[in-house]
Amino acid sequence: MSAVTARGVGLVARQEIRTRLRTGRWKTLLAVWFLVVNGLGLLFRVALEYGDASSYGEPGVPMFGGVLLGVLVLTLLVSPALGGQSVNGDRERGTLATLQVTRLTPGEIALGKLAAAWGTGLVALLLTLPSLLLPVAEGAIGAGRALVVLFVTALMIGVVCAVSQAWSAVLARSVTSILMSYLTVFGLLVGTPLLFTLALPLTSEHVDGAYGGYDQEHTERIWWLLAPNPVVALADAAPRLPERRIVVGDQVITRSASSDPLGQISRGVRGLRVADRGYEPHRRDGAAVWPWGLAFDLALAGGAVMITASRLRTPLHRVPRGVRVA
Repeated sequence: MSAVTARGVGLVARQEIRTRLRTGRWKTLLAVWFLVVNGLGLLFRVALEYGDASSYGEPGVPMFGGVLLGVLVLTLLVSPALGGQSVNGDRERGTLATLQVTRLTPGEIALGKLAAAWGTGLVALLLTLPSLLLPVAEGAIGAGRALVVLFVTALMIGVVCAVSQAWSAVLARSVTSILMSYLTVFGLLVGTPLLFTLALPLTSEHVDGAYGGYDQEHTERIWWLLAPNPVVALADAAPRLPERRIVVGDQVITRSASSDPLGQISRGVRGLRVADRGYEPHRRDGAAVWPWGLAFDLALAGGAVMITASRLRTPLHRVPRGVRVA
């Protein structure tokens, strides 16, 4: 990648943001987003208040985890629209060439456009904070846990924006690039657990036993298929909630927060890293999964940025069919 300066990236980002703000649709869409997401979050809280959904004793615990997972999925579904036409859309309008003939490097153009798309996604994330931070204000969720999961969510938005922008640079039509961006998000969210499920029978082996034996599946061999999933990475990266202590007679029993969606997902995927032993009633916790997942997703984003920059180099020796240069 050519030399990149903060000034060049900032110039491109500001130009992209001005272009987005020229239409009033963004303000309307963000207002609708704010009302819908926070409204659904408050309705979820009301349902928890009137139901027996919080075995942890705090309705804010399941509210925080449930709303956060919903926000993650929704923002990832919105992100392809932010970067899926940032390059080929400018080519179709004939405005990309005006940037390419300046002293801006391909890396600065790619990172500047990514910063604008990512920044728009972060604004959408910030608008969800009222419903997300309500459990924090009540003391049900610690501020440290909230900061960690919001940081991971922000990273995932950036990953999807970078991949969408790469599709926009590779493909000539914005409709096709947006479609491929959505298919990429679908692959990360749904394709990874589907691939894990399909691969699971391949790890099965027959174990002889006193009653004829049984088939044992070795999830510790394929747990990594789930690591790139944004939901898995987010849930596993979230700091664990303190365990509940229940006094039964002279004994003190510790239990995890069963109503915490993030904790449940984290314990489930970490348990997959431990070999299943038939005589153990419950699987033990394995090592963390999120470092592998985040490393894969960030490497994917880095590769996407490099592809985008390479497609923005000039002069063009070969122009794709139907593509405008200026």
